[in-house]
Amino acid sequence: MNAQESTASKQVSTFTIDAPQLKSSKKIWLYLPKNYATSTKKYPVIYMHDAQNLFDAKTSFAGEWNVDEKLDSLNAQVIVVGIENNDKRMEELTPFPHPKYNGGKADQYLDFIVSTLKPEIDKKYRTKSDAKHTTIMGSSLGGLVSFYAILKYPKVFGKAGVFSPSFWFNRNQINEMLEKTKTLKAKIYFMCGDNEGDADVIPDLNKVEYLVNSIRCQCKMLNKKTIVKGGQHNEKLWRDGFVKAYLWLF
Repeated sequence: MNAQESTASKQVSTFTIDAPQLKSSKKIWLYLPKNYATSTKKYPVIYMHDAQNLFDAKTSFAGEWNVDEKLDSLNAQVIVVGIENNDKRMEELTPFPHPKYNGGKADQYLDFIVSTLKPEIDKKYRTKSDAKHTTIMGSSLGGLVSFYAILKYPKVFGKAGVFSPSFWFNRNQINEMLEKTKTLKAKIYFMCGDNEGDADVIPDLNKVEYLVNSIRCQCKMLNKKTIVKGGQHNEKLWRDGFVKAYLWLF
């Protein structure tokens, strides 16, 4: 049997950058739109976690999201910056320590994105660098940290894709943060399945949505929630939901 061949499109490249906040380096996957090389315009940017699962079946844990092919098919005018995760994933993607699972290094991880990675991307590529054109998106713990990011950095991230968020990890702290939040302008796309194996995923999501709607009028239509019938906690759910999330957010 042949080893899985790379499925990443030619618009996808990778580079490594020092991450002093994490005392390590990070492999970054970069998607540029098809017309990037022939245009002079600036593009919005999506920052995504678990980059090894986004573009390439060869590097993915359990199937890729096909982000490059899906954006190509839409002729999407957007840059995607994927941050590869490693054995420190649970530490880096969780805002607060969990009594059983520890973690809680998301502040350092997000500081890396905001203070090190984003300035580098904005310097090297033609980006629309304001919050309105900067999105953060991920699934599971990546959904949790993406939601946390818009609370912590409202002037950096103006949109979030929050897929199957693991709110259980920091449920109380996230809800307390929301209860203390006075204004929330970010556009948020929530999505989960109704068969994820976590009985709390929908109640947790509903509670967060309720608190978000308590801060701002639902009439503003700044958040959307999709619960997928039969959807399980896996790459297929997130791959199938990516285009709807992108189209709604953009």
